[in-house]
Amino acid sequence: MKKLSRAAIITGATGGIGHALCQAFAEAGYRVIGTDRGAPSEAVSRYGYVSIDLDRFCLDDNVRAEAIGQIRELLGESELGVLINNAALQIVKPVEEITARDWSRTLNVNLVAPFLLTQAWLPELEAAQGSVINIGSIHAALTKPEFSAYATSKSALGGLTRSLAVELGRRIRINTISPAAIGTPMLRAGFIGKEAALAELEGMHPVGRIGEPGEVAALALFLASDAARFINGGEFGLDGGIRARLHDPV
Repeated sequence: MKKLSRAAIITGATGGIGHALCQAFAEAGYRVIGTDRGAPSEAVSRYGYVSIDLDRFCLDDNVRAEAIGQIRELLGESELGVLINNAALQIVKPVEEITARDWSRTLNVNLVAPFLLTQAWLPELEAAQGSVINIGSIHAALTKPEFSAYATSKSALGGLTRSLAVELGRRIRINTISPAAIGTPMLRAGFIGKEAALAELEGMHPVGRIGEPGEVAALALFLASDAARFINGGEFGLDGGIRARLHDPV
């Protein structure tokens, strides 16, 4: 019997980390299906792609059913080896300016959508002995002013990972990767003309630099592999040691 190809569904595919995830899994032999808002970027257009607004995905049953149907059509007869919940919404505002809609959008994209996607693909993931990888954030543990909604959503995502790992551990595995600063094109664009500020950010990390999107993808590939079959419910900090560092005066 011919062995079915293995597939990966990756949300937030057009961002820096999303593109790195798509590329790494494709190079590892996976059939990649990316999702994001709007049209695919040039870098992602080579993979299967479905345009999904995850806020609407959470709010509208019809939108959700249509999106799942489109992905299922692209999957064809492939086994679903991994679902990577990478898409995220980051609203940075002072407490006084955060609206109820800011909260609902943030929680929908960062927390509710990962749950609904896991729920939707549970039969396929179980059949393939696959796993879910949630892309969290260092903000789940350590945060900064004006990140209230984002930090809360990422903390809750960690709780969701642990809860689902306990409930579903005999069926699928679920883990979280929590990066610190990652040198995506968007992050680096924000430091154009601010080289000193970027150097300061890099110096805050004990390894002396920020991370790269490919490093997130490499860890995700390992967690999706057979070598990680006993790893379930884990949160893996990809932070260059900054989570271990006090910032008191030396």
